Amino acid sequence: MRARDKARLSAVRMIMAAVKQVEVDSQSEADDGVVLAVLDKMAKQRKDSAAQYRDAGRVDLAEVEEAELEVIQSFLPQPLSEAELTELVQQAVAESGAAGMRDMGKVMALLKPQVQGRADMGVVSQLVKSSLGG
Repeated sequence: MRARDKARLSAVRMIMAAVKQVEVDSQSEADDGVVLAVLDKMAKQRKDSAAQYRDAGRVDLAEVEEAELEVIQSFLPQPLSEAELTELVQQAVAESGAAGMRDMGKVMALLKPQVQGRADMGVVSQLVKSSLGG
C-alpha cells in the first residue's frame, strides 16, 4: 500500500479474498497446503486467461492477467527443475510399488503434496505415465 503499487495491491487483495472464501466454504482455517492449492489454481487460471486474451488480440487484458500471475507466483515456492521432478517421480514409483498404469493414482497421490505449487500437475502426470510405461 505504501509503495502505491495498485496492481500488486489489487492482486494481493484478490489472493486474500480467495483464501478467505475457501476458509468460509470449508468452515476451517486454511493451512499452508490449502493456500498453496488456491495459489496454484489462481496461477493456472491467469495463464489460461492470458493465452486466450492474446489469441483474441486483446493484449491489454493479457498484460493485466500476466501482471497478476507475476504477483501470484511471487508467493509460490521455487519451481522444481526437470531433473528434480524426474527424481521425485522415480522415488514415488519405487515407494508405491507401482507396476503399471493402473497404479498411477497411487503414485500421483504420493507426488501431489510434494510438488503442489512447484510444478504443473499435467507435466507431472506425463512423467508418471512415461515412467510406468503408458
